[in-house]
Amino acid sequence: MRVLVDAGLTGAEMQSRLEGAGVPVPVVARATLDHVFVTHGHLDHARSAGMIARKHRARLHCAESLMTNASIRRCTNLSTLPVDGTVECGELRVSNVSLPHDAHPTVAFRIEHGGRVAVVLTDMGRPDERVARALRGAHVLVLEFNHDLGMLQSGPYPPPLKKRVAGDAGHLSNDQAARMLERLASENLHTLVLAHLSETNNTPEIARDAASAQLDRLGLRSKVRVVIAEQHAIGENLEV
Repeated sequence: MRVLVDAGLTGAEMQSRLEGAGVPVPVVARATLDHVFVTHGHLDHARSAGMIARKHRARLHCAESLMTNASIRRCTNLSTLPVDGTVECGELRVSNVSLPHDAHPTVAFRIEHGGRVAVVLTDMGRPDERVARALRGAHVLVLEFNHDLGMLQSGPYPPPLKKRVAGDAGHLSNDQAARMLERLASENLHTLVLAHLSETNNTPEIARDAASAQLDRLGLRSKVRVVIAEQHAIGENLEV
């Protein structure tokens, strides 16, 4: 079974990335992608979700309020995603939890199969204990390390955008992400993917240092592999 979480690139770029990741162009009467899950309606997450789902004959899962979104409604095989709920897709169990972010609703996903758990958590304005409790236990954790607060404050963004990014409905700073990591990490965790890094207000080195320092404090640094998710390249295949 193949599952895609979010599709924020153009249709052509998404298709190129999918092919590069081993998901071929669909052929007659044969789907090559089974499910598409959408975290929220911002274009950098939903831009081509409907088109990709329709092209690949996949079922698209999103909150009911997003079904009229122009990026979503191009797919006719839609399924309502109950916010703070769970759906069963064959042997796959997908739970979601709502996040503080300025697109309502925004959710993170906990995807479980055969006792193995992957968590995708980005676009979150502040650390939240409720969210951590709902998502704990991941073997592979994809976690937003969006910005370094010092770089953001001294950087080129206009003041309103700086306020939005750093606000409680914006994005996690490296320090905030480290605090979420403290709440989310368990004995299961073996791979941490640092995601949604700002190219303007962060660097992979600064984000990695923040994550590694927290893992060190938790006594997990030697056990957990840290991977940086790049914006312009396909990442390696990871085993959950």
